Amino acid sequence: MNTACLPMSFAMPESAPVPADDVALVERSMAGDMRAFELLYRKHVGRVYGAILRIVGMNHARAEELTQDAFIRAWQKLAGFRFESAFSTWLYRLGVNVALMDVRGAAPEQNVEDDALEYAAGGDVPFCAGERSDLEQAVAKLPPRARAVLVLHDVEGWKHEEIAKELGMAVGSSKAQLHRARGLMRRVLGDAA
Repeated sequence: MNTACLPMSFAMPESAPVPADDVALVERSMAGDMRAFELLYRKHVGRVYGAILRIVGMNHARAEELTQDAFIRAWQKLAGFRFESAFSTWLYRLGVNVALMDVRGAAPEQNVEDDALEYAAGGDVPFCAGERSDLEQAVAKLPPRARAVLVLHDVEGWKHEEIAKELGMAVGSSKAQLHRARGLMRRVLGDAA
């Protein structure tokens, strides 16, 4: 990730002391210390970027753009951080929400025929990734909403109620999208074997 993409200039003098904990960095950032915010950025950008990357289907350019958007929003909303949770949790959730808003705003998904879904869901091929790149490619090929539900549920550990709320869908729709995504994954991974 290139920190030069941020709309702020982060010049880091080598001699300045670096606080280790997020609380001190957040407090300094809230007081306008751009260097402290850059340290928060560097500390957390990998996890935020990784979650966004999976949600947008391994589109690196889009993930970088959305990660930058997330950190810009974090800077803008920093005064609203209440220290009720870890800063990393707050920031991660903000990044995921930016990616989910992007998914919600995406063009409508192509409808996959019900026969294909039934075949995919009922196949005898066990869900086995084989290689990480195969799995990442299979996730990237999923329709956006199904991909978002799969990533949030199976990778990030969210509950269907949380996913439904964030994506503006019923809990049953979240479960159906997860079933759909898993079936399509089995089909894609089974065909690749």
